[in-house]
Amino acid sequence: MDKIFAQDESNPLFDKSNMFYKKFPSDQRQIRYFALVIVQKAPPEIQEINLLEQQISELLKNAVKHGNRNDPSRWVHVWYEFSTEEARLIVEDEGDGFTDLEAWNEFNRRRIECLQARDFETLDNYVSFRTPRSDEHDGGNALFAAVEYWNQIVFNQARNGIAVSKVFPKKSNSHLEPS
Repeated sequence: MDKIFAQDESNPLFDKSNMFYKKFPSDQRQIRYFALVIVQKAPPEIQEINLLEQQISELLKNAVKHGNRNDPSRWVHVWYEFSTEEARLIVEDEGDGFTDLEAWNEFNRRRIECLQARDFETLDNYVSFRTPRSDEHDGGNALFAAVEYWNQIVFNQARNGIAVSKVFPKKSNSHLEPS
């Protein structure tokens, strides 16, 4: 997977057919609770349930904080479906969208180049992604983790909606075979 964020509203990940839907207020204090409400629909066989819940929490936090600017009159809309093979979510806020998408992609491309070249001196310039709207707690860590965790990440045309997919590794049955 290219470690960039694409913009493609026609991507099949945006198909909301047969997905569960929840609407949440923009309340930072309840984000972990909202993530748990969503992840409770995941099958118990998923071995990565804690990582999944954490990544869902980050998507919701970004929608509330960066998208809706913590405005309690704005909502976060979430469509989701889970199976033992895949988790798929669409998170949409009521904000202006990720206007710095291209800048983040370029920043991350250069960051990866430095990592691959083991150029740690230059990498120092790519530790934290900030925009003029960033606060002292922002640095892009959730974005870096997202490209590592999710197999697919796509933004809608307005860039205020993100669709993600995580394909889970198949469980090995080797422990069931006689030795």
